[in-house]
Amino acid sequence: MTHTAGHAMCNTRYDQLTPSQKKAVFHVEGPLLVIAGPGSGKTRVITYRIAALIDSGVQPYNICAITFTNKAADEMRQRAIALGVSAGAHISTFHSLCVRILRRYADKAEINHNFSIYDESDQARCIKQAVKDCELDTTNFPPARMLDAISVLKNKLIDVDSFKADADGFFPRTLAGIYARYQHILREHNALDFDDLLAETAFLLRNCPDVCSELGNRFKFLLIDEYQDTNHAQYKIAKALVSEHNNICATGDPDQSIYRWRGADLRNILQFEKDWPNATVVKLEENFRSRPKILQMADELIVKNLSRKQKRLIPTKPPVADIVINAFEDEIEEAEAVTRQIKELTEENSSLNDIAVFYRVNAMSRVLEEAFIRNKIPYQIVRGVEFYNRKEIRDLLAYLKILVNPDDEIALLRIINTPPRGIGKTTIDRVRAYAAHNNITFFDGLKEAEHIDSLSKAAKAKLAAFVNMLEQFKKDIAGKVAPLAECVFVESGLEKSLMDAGDQGKTAIENANELINAARIYDQQAEQPSLLDYLQQISLFSDVDAYDASNDRVALMTLHSAKGLEFENVFIVGLEEGLLPHERSNAGEDDDELEEERRLFFVGITRAKTGLYISCARYRTVRGQLLRTIPSQFLFELGLDFTERPQENIASSCVTQYAIRNMQCDFAPGQRVRHKSFGLGTVKEFTDMGENSIVVVKFNSGQTKSLMVKYADLSKIRSL
Repeated sequence: MTHTAGHAMCNTRYDQLTPSQKKAVFHVEGPLLVIAGPGSGKTRVITYRIAALIDSGVQPYNICAITFTNKAADEMRQRAIALGVSAGAHISTFHSLCVRILRRYADKAEINHNFSIYDESDQARCIKQAVKDCELDTTNFPPARMLDAISVLKNKLIDVDSFKADADGFFPRTLAGIYARYQHILREHNALDFDDLLAETAFLLRNCPDVCSELGNRFKFLLIDEYQDTNHAQYKIAKALVSEHNNICATGDPDQSIYRWRGADLRNILQFEKDWPNATVVKLEENFRSRPKILQMADELIVKNLSRKQKRLIPTKPPVADIVINAFEDEIEEAEAVTRQIKELTEENSSLNDIAVFYRVNAMSRVLEEAFIRNKIPYQIVRGVEFYNRKEIRDLLAYLKILVNPDDEIALLRIINTPPRGIGKTTIDRVRAYAAHNNITFFDGLKEAEHIDSLSKAAKAKLAAFVNMLEQFKKDIAGKVAPLAECVFVESGLEKSLMDAGDQGKTAIENANELINAARIYDQQAEQPSLLDYLQQISLFSDVDAYDASNDRVALMTLHSAKGLEFENVFIVGLEEGLLPHERSNAGEDDDELEEERRLFFVGITRAKTGLYISCARYRTVRGQLLRTIPSQFLFELGLDFTERPQENIASSCVTQYAIRNMQCDFAPGQRVRHKSFGLGTVKEFTDMGENSIVVVKFNSGQTKSLMVKYADLSKIRSL
């Protein structure tokens, strides 16, 4: 197969691209790695690359573009539509692609095509049941931690049988039992969790060469966005899909890899050229988003990382304003200052929806929210899945889920007596016992209720009415989603029960109507609306997808949620040791977690277009105690000196024009020390900051602590 991009080069729509962007866009066959810095136009490059491939003779049907959020996929589709080239090209998230593959090849994957996708809440119920079934104490085996451990195994493509075979020791063997039981419960419910979507697809491609070949011939050009965020399962899926042709284009930035805790493997992008030795590498370094001083600060910070690919951030916008860095007395003063500055920005005609406040952990939002409420500043917390966690929404969705997957016992148990219809726990337990005895599903047990001798005539009648109602709903499953959702909401009795609840129910009804309206929009936009597809979209919804830029409100979010967004003015609060970098980053020997924290700060900085406001507090309330803090080492890495101007704003000129101090090693690396609370330890690093000098100590307990020398009261231990 040979394609040329000659006539694509002549197309005037490509004139606005930079030389480096054109190099990436017009590359046709063979592996391509695009190192795309923040604000470098990578989404434009991917969509124009789709256009250029089609212009060169590639069929749209043979192109597959993958990104990580529904929001990013939607934006990519809209841009492709604007270029007039999207019809036939597959543009979606990794998880959506996997769902499509698993439904298409369900028989070969040995699953049912109408499987449910369990969200975090559903998974939590299943893992609790699994731990309980294994007769284990949840104190010693916390379900959330067991689920995290299972997630790690799935991301590494370690299935139950493989893990069981290698499990050595009490904990691994116990975890293997929980893992096996958890998977059994999922299978009983005809459900997959998020990790299963990836793992089952990877196993399918590995175990069925015919499926792998068929998909490879279908998707002859694979474009993957945010490649630095891929985990091992996604990496294996990508390698399998391109094994027929090697036409892979990976776009990403090692400096923006911030999802290690989700299983993302930075090595996937760092070793791309090792996987494909003949790869073409293009760097997109021009930044079209941020002002020069913001980029200068970001560059100054990220060069401290070792696990990266060298690149620069080249500004294309003229210099405007300074970066403002403040040290406040406590978090309350910090929050008030943020609101005060936001008011000043709005007085200068800044829009609230172009202002964001970032923090490291969700708990930090409380003080900020209180300040915003006091100062009457509208805000939205970008934690969007909360809408789908509201009771009335979960109730309505549970009805819809049962219609496509009657084996979904979690959904069935949620709605069987919601709203109350006189079906109590005793009745449910008797049906479950009957179903277990006859080796049938719970729903089939409900359908056979008339044969259950232990049930009263009244109970049988109530169960029959419930089953008949669901069967009636099921007749409309093939049509549009909104009319069905509205019918279910009314005919199930949900609407009436909420009406009877007064004012609280009124809000719930509004939320349910919002869900129905969303379904109506889906019906209008989908080529072939289906309830299964709609439920799939909801299940793969993420926090970032929920951000609504049309609301005139300040956005409050974690730094992780900020990925992929941009704002005219950005505030980053809590630049203190233990927060950013997070205390967990000092727990191990290696620097990988600390480098990820540095990348997280880098991502936050590069979301800002014009205004950047960074702050720390000298005291912060932690678990009810007001504690003295230490400014983040990242601030010192930028050359900031809090000893000289403790009360002043420090402008960006101080960030970029500083003298490197001569380190006077009061504590040399390797020096043995003792701390009253932490015990014996070894100095890893000493940073001379005058009165605020910092010493990093690795203690014998395994903890690594960054301590301010004047408060640490460390004793030196003399060598024998």
